[in-house]
Amino acid sequence: MTQSTISPGRTISLGGHRYPLILPSIRDPRLGIAAVVLSLHALGQLGLHWPLSVPQILAAILTCAVLEVGITFARSRIIVWPASALLTGSGVALLMRVVGTPADHPWATNGLLLFAGVAAFSLLQKYVIRYRGKNLFNPSNVGLVLAFLVFGNARLEPLNLWWAPLNFWMIAAYAIIIVGGTYVVWRARILTLSVTFFVAFSILQGILAASGHCITANWAFQPVCGAEYYRIIVTSPEVLIYAYFMVTDPPTVPRGRVGRFVFALCAGASTTLLMAPQTDEFATKVALLGGLTILLLAHPLFDRVLPEARSAQDTLKGFATRLVTGGRPGLLRPVASVGTMAVVVAVVGAGVVYAGTPARAAAVPNSMEALNSVTYQVNPETLPPITVNQSVKDWDHAIADSAPQLLVILAQNLDVESQALLKPDANLLTAVDHGDRLAQMQARLKSDSAAGTCVVDLYKFDSVNVTLIVPFGVQTGLSLGFDSKGTVTHETHDSAGKLVSTQSSQFASTFAIRRATGARWLNVAVLPPGTGS
Repeated sequence: MTQSTISPGRTISLGGHRYPLILPSIRDPRLGIAAVVLSLHALGQLGLHWPLSVPQILAAILTCAVLEVGITFARSRIIVWPASALLTGSGVALLMRVVGTPADHPWATNGLLLFAGVAAFSLLQKYVIRYRGKNLFNPSNVGLVLAFLVFGNARLEPLNLWWAPLNFWMIAAYAIIIVGGTYVVWRARILTLSVTFFVAFSILQGILAASGHCITANWAFQPVCGAEYYRIIVTSPEVLIYAYFMVTDPPTVPRGRVGRFVFALCAGASTTLLMAPQTDEFATKVALLGGLTILLLAHPLFDRVLPEARSAQDTLKGFATRLVTGGRPGLLRPVASVGTMAVVVAVVGAGVVYAGTPARAAAVPNSMEALNSVTYQVNPETLPPITVNQSVKDWDHAIADSAPQLLVILAQNLDVESQALLKPDANLLTAVDHGDRLAQMQARLKSDSAAGTCVVDLYKFDSVNVTLIVPFGVQTGLSLGFDSKGTVTHETHDSAGKLVSTQSSQFASTFAIRRATGARWLNVAVLPPGTGS
């Protein structure tokens, strides 16, 4: 900060001494970013139901503000408005979630030390890790990546790729991000960088999606694959925020036009290559952020191989000409150079497809073949009327409307479970169960086989309330919960299948179902009553 930037007469008295005071300028583009981020925080509290509280936001912002003001004052005896620090703190709070924080609890105090600690690290590292007098990394980016890697999804989660159905609040969020983001990067003269990154990223993500890429996510009842994955990614508010405000951080990007163009292309490639092998949303989002962190390590290489900023060679037209002609005359040179470019594009595309092998859509087992060997028809008239929580209706009206039919499928699955134990037939279990429920029933099948007896449970539902079950931490997927009460009859059969005894009792449980394989709705867990929202 030079003396020329200090407005005459702006001072503040502390301890008998007067110190220069630097307040925000209306021309500072950081004010635009702050307006966008704080507006999104407001929407998150008012209508988007974020599991994020006001104290958590303040813990991150105030930690950065206090540190920035203190460090600047200690260095230069100037009291400055901490514009960059406020962006770092609000950015950390925007993109980080502490597992277990309830939604719609604006004064929750979960994990305040985590928010303060991650924000403090994000800010302080920019004073330690520097390159040519500037911070090497985007502060909030590197802080978040390391926090997610260190603490894992048992403690922290990134902001979701998908926020909510397209309602009033989401339309407002998109408007704020797109209008505000475009204005900010246009004012900062880095709109080309942002657009170039988004175009390159979208093309490469299209290649990845076309290869059959799938991830599981806590907001989806089934794996998100192919075209649906692509739609979610390219319209994700988090990706837009990343393209507008994180990739374009002025201190961390090359200064020249060519450098910024190449940097944007490389950012699209590095993020996609890291995202390709990931199979769940947590790892996908960490890879998205990590692509930029890794790319910034190559900053010295960009400065070495690319034209110097504002030099005669620093034009996109000249750069394109050199790529095509190789800088030399001759008829064969353009052909060779274009061929080289085609090879580079093909190699990157092939690399994306190859890297995505672990997350390729797996073939769904033909469960109908096993189900065809048994009778599992359930008379809907034997099932009670159900109630559906408002949270289910807000999430997906189609799911809420089909809840009675899904209760029939749940009852069918429970009936098939009993037949699988009686036969015994493990293939029947894999046709109707998944995850924790499958493991539980497989253990029962093994135990019954060892004991020479079989106990099956026959359920009669008296009341059912349908809820959403959103798991914390592990990205296993969204489930539909049937919070049920009724009577369960335990039938004990001998090794020949003969009924030995029966015993009835009242039950109160939440049955969780999910389209875990993308096909039939499967039983995934039996949970305590009242689970879900």
